[in-house]
Amino acid sequence: MDNWCTEGLSLQSFNAEAFKAESTYRCLISFRSSDFGTLYTKLNLQPGIATVIDNFYICSTNKKKIILVSSSHNDRDQSLFISTDEGATFQKQPIAFFVETLLFHPKEEDKVLAYTKEGKIYVSIDLGKKWNLLHERVSKDHFFWAVAGVDGDLDLVHMEIQDPTGGYRYITCQIQNCSDKTMTVPFAGSTDRDSLTVQDDYIFLQTTSANRTKYYVSYRRNGFVQMKLPKYALPKDLQIISTDENQVFVAVQEWYQTDTYNLYQSDPQGVYYSILLENVRSTKQPEENVLIDILEVRGVKGVFLANQKIDGKVTTLITYNKGRDWDFLNPPDVDMNGKPTNCKPPDCYLHLHLRWADNPYVSGTVHTKDTAPGLIMGAGNLGSQLVEYKEEMYITSDCGNTWRQVFEEEHHILYLDHGGVIVAIKDTSIPLKILKFSIDEGQTWSTHNFTSTSVFVDGLLSEPGDETLVMTVFGHISYRSDWELVKVDFRPSFPRECTDEDYESWELTNLQGDRCIMGQQRSFRRRKISSWCIKGKSFTSALTSKVCECVNTDFLCDYGFERSAPLKSESSKCFADFWFNPEAPPEDCVLGQAYSSSTGYRKVVSNVCEGGVDLQQNLAHHMCPLIAPKGLQISIREESLAVRPGEDITFIVQQEQGDVLSTKYQVDLGDGFKAIYVNLTMTGEPIRHRYENPGIYRVSVKAENVAGNDEAVVFVQVNSPLQALNLEVVPVIGRNQEVNLTAIILPKNPNLTVFYWWIGNNLQPLLTLESFLVTKFAETGDVRVTVQVSCGSSMLQDSKIVHVFDNFHVLPLKFTKHLDMYNPDIPEWREDIGRVVTRLLAKETSIPEETLMTVVKPGLPTAADLHVLLPANQPKKKRSITSDKRIAAIKQALNAHNISFFLRGGYWVLVTLADSGSDSQRIGGGSGYWAIVVLFVICLVAVGAFILYKFKRKLPGRNVYAQMHNEKEQEMTSPVNHSEDTQNIIQGEEFIDDDLDSQTLVTPSGRSGNLNSYRVPLLLMPVSVQSQAITQAWF
Repeated sequence: MDNWCTEGLSLQSFNAEAFKAESTYRCLISFRSSDFGTLYTKLNLQPGIATVIDNFYICSTNKKKIILVSSSHNDRDQSLFISTDEGATFQKQPIAFFVETLLFHPKEEDKVLAYTKEGKIYVSIDLGKKWNLLHERVSKDHFFWAVAGVDGDLDLVHMEIQDPTGGYRYITCQIQNCSDKTMTVPFAGSTDRDSLTVQDDYIFLQTTSANRTKYYVSYRRNGFVQMKLPKYALPKDLQIISTDENQVFVAVQEWYQTDTYNLYQSDPQGVYYSILLENVRSTKQPEENVLIDILEVRGVKGVFLANQKIDGKVTTLITYNKGRDWDFLNPPDVDMNGKPTNCKPPDCYLHLHLRWADNPYVSGTVHTKDTAPGLIMGAGNLGSQLVEYKEEMYITSDCGNTWRQVFEEEHHILYLDHGGVIVAIKDTSIPLKILKFSIDEGQTWSTHNFTSTSVFVDGLLSEPGDETLVMTVFGHISYRSDWELVKVDFRPSFPRECTDEDYESWELTNLQGDRCIMGQQRSFRRRKISSWCIKGKSFTSALTSKVCECVNTDFLCDYGFERSAPLKSESSKCFADFWFNPEAPPEDCVLGQAYSSSTGYRKVVSNVCEGGVDLQQNLAHHMCPLIAPKGLQISIREESLAVRPGEDITFIVQQEQGDVLSTKYQVDLGDGFKAIYVNLTMTGEPIRHRYENPGIYRVSVKAENVAGNDEAVVFVQVNSPLQALNLEVVPVIGRNQEVNLTAIILPKNPNLTVFYWWIGNNLQPLLTLESFLVTKFAETGDVRVTVQVSCGSSMLQDSKIVHVFDNFHVLPLKFTKHLDMYNPDIPEWREDIGRVVTRLLAKETSIPEETLMTVVKPGLPTAADLHVLLPANQPKKKRSITSDKRIAAIKQALNAHNISFFLRGGYWVLVTLADSGSDSQRIGGGSGYWAIVVLFVICLVAVGAFILYKFKRKLPGRNVYAQMHNEKEQEMTSPVNHSEDTQNIIQGEEFIDDDLDSQTLVTPSGRSGNLNSYRVPLLLMPVSVQSQAITQAWF
């Protein structure tokens, strides 16, 4: 990169890939020139060692002082190279941190701030030789040196820092002594991240709460005041445009806008804002940056250009009185070739692109300069609206009154010698070797071959100072080549310096021809077209100024008022908005003082008109009445209404309207603490408190005076953070059966905890204030149940899998009493006991372990349920009989006392059936309807059996079937003892084995009843035959 330091001296640092490939400023080679770039000498920073330059900084108050930031090749450490003689010599200074940016003091040349990648700020008072840590956790680009004439101490630093809680605060510190004890906090409360801006007389910041953002301003370091925009602007974003001339220009994106902003202008204190222009186009950039199409024309105060977007149509407007009035740009009559443009208002105007260049070494789409007043050159098009792909070049030398087309394509522009020479190079991706220049403010253009070999132009630079006639074109011949630097010196082209006879004057007028602009007539001088001379250092553009009498156009609408015309023409009047009462006293009105109600107009700031019309002269004066408190608010500085026991809380009481001197504030913190304060909201004194016990506390503040009262209430939740969560759920459940999901939390905070339940893949949770949820599962399979528990600022989660089946058996189990002695009643212990019982049963009975599940119940005495699951790969019709055999085998193992495990203390714990004489339960997925069907079938069978038995002599084939039945009974074998009292379930057309005398029927409600079964050999015989084929093994 080429940077000019002082007259004739430039520093050149480059790498062939530095700019065009990676958009980084790291370079391997640095050069220095002291003759306006004619000759360059290589900087030998470290003899024999290649030096990587990350960046370099030039002191603005003394350009002889330069600091280069260098990194090692492996990026393990950094060093500074410091020069005090314009880069002739450098001194290496190792540093113990990595610099991201340096910031010179605006007045004292040896004081520097260094910001690191870790968010730390170091300070040096000896030009980088020694560094001290100033502060940590500082927001990038949001630290500022003191402003001379505003801050009392020039060693003060303004910073936005992140506090330990994660919030952001605005602090100030002196560089000699910065600590938590010495720093100052000018704004009470936390701020939004990256919101602090220190600019001229003003400091801006913002806070967001309850989805509402409030913007605050401090004028000349006084207390912060909320910026007063129209009541229902409801801004989504606010950008500072300008703060010069004791006034603030802001662009506000209101609640209904997406790609436009509204432009507002403030009073001198930056508090009250009036609208100037609506729907200014904006563009979203990477990293959330916003570009707003508004440009301040340099050289003439009060002139701005803006692009307005309405219904998708973008048009360019210009103002000469800081936004009070706006007009379209007059189109030229002929184009650059002298042909008529046929562009006639009001259907056709000139429109300009108001973009900033991504490359800092080329001009944007519109170019102006302070020392070339009235000279504006920009890219745009003629028509009813701005067209993105059209970038014809236009120029004006009378500040926008008349325009001329100069090029058909966009060019990069550079002003030399106060605009006496205009250099233009085409903005293109192809290599060039020709530049164009004009010495008559764009009336005529000449060409110049600045190089014999075409180069890809990367940027244009000129020597510091507006009088220079030396420039540098830098670029590259190919994408693999080094940079090419070409010096272009226009000095030999001018034989002499200009005299007074070489200039002529011109008067500034607006598009209506008015000469009185911003309260004065201003004339400027420019070089005559026929003069071929250098303006030089002594040139001044301003010639004369004359104060005018005030007229209506010198006043704009006051806060709370608006004008009706779209472009705010002179004939329009200011009307009060519906939400604004001009007669109402201001919020800071104090009893006994006087105030003036607005007439709806105020003079434009920096307007110097005198006498004439005074739209503010009929101000009505009133005495401040005693106003009842209104808009009382109480909040917590930490912005959280949920706190922990023993945690410090700071309550802030604020009042929007009403008298504060004669108002008493009764404060009740809900735990017995009560107090009465005077001037509480005026002093801003916080109320600090600490709650020791968990609970919900009602905190109230009542403000009362003779005129009335107001009250604010806030509920504070004090609870201990959640420590543990366990989801208790029966792992096996029948389809469409109710199941109780229970969340066990520690500690228990009644009425303060919210439970979020997710069933399966449903993204919408169920919310309860109770720690349980009763639900059903309509489909079989594995279902994940997740619960999140929220209490204050803490949240925990647990998840379990529930297996849903159509049919399964449940056997209640019990343990010997020794187990109760060592039962800690925690989930992990219960899961381990269940696993060992399942493993022992599977080993003893040879039943696959995956079809058994033992669930130990919470509490004492220790008990469990054994779930016997149906195998997934077995035919459905054969499942019930197979399950009966497994149940019999399990009962046999339990009744034989074959299941036991060792416990600490030398005890063996025996696992048995909870009631050895009772049958097992079978859980089905059907509803009560199926229970009725089963009962009906059993009754029908019983009646049929009785009839057949009574008339058996009349039935043919009886002896044959009886004989077959007896034979099959002898063939039936089983690995279990059929004499045991085993329970079987009737389902569909399957029947109970005739060896059992009774069965247990389980209804969905959990109730069971014994039904006597009749011995029916003829009907049950086929069932026994079927059993022969499937009872040889468990599966």
